[in-house]
Amino acid sequence: MAKINLRPWREELRAEKQKQFVVLMLGAVIIAGGLAFLWKSDLDSRIAYQQSRNAYIETATKELNKQIKEIEDLKRQRDELLARMQVIQDLQGKRPVIVRVFDELVKTLPDGLFYTDLKKTGERLEIVGMAESNSRISNLMRQFEDSEWFANPSLSNVAATDSERAGYSQFNLAVQQKTPEPEGEDK
Repeated sequence: MAKINLRPWREELRAEKQKQFVVLMLGAVIIAGGLAFLWKSDLDSRIAYQQSRNAYIETATKELNKQIKEIEDLKRQRDELLARMQVIQDLQGKRPVIVRVFDELVKTLPDGLFYTDLKKTGERLEIVGMAESNSRISNLMRQFEDSEWFANPSLSNVAATDSERAGYSQFNLAVQQKTPEPEGEDK
């Protein structure tokens, strides 16, 4: 008699291979899930690290901006102080100049002439005065031309007066004030 195997060995083999396939697939899914979890965790930690670096850079930038603003304020204050110091030095240097100008005004004043009004605007002196004759006014203008402290005298008006000073002429004269170079200094 022939031996007949009634066991369904092919079905058992197929079922065994199917179990192995399911186990392998389940293992592959678990390993892929683990790798995906590790990859996402690494990516999240890198993002968190970069965000902390960005936050540090932003706070450092804000601090540097504050320091830059403080430095600009200090530079502005320094410039203002230097400007004030320059003005004070200019005033200190020009203090004796007005005395010299008045002294020179007296030196250039010829006899028979006097000033009634004196006005200074910038470096320009406007003089109103009275003169016995026009030749004295001409003499005054020549004195201004020869002076080291004055330049460009210009006569704008000469008129006879009707007041108590009969015989006098009133004149308006403008002259430019200049400061001569100190002696012994080279340019």
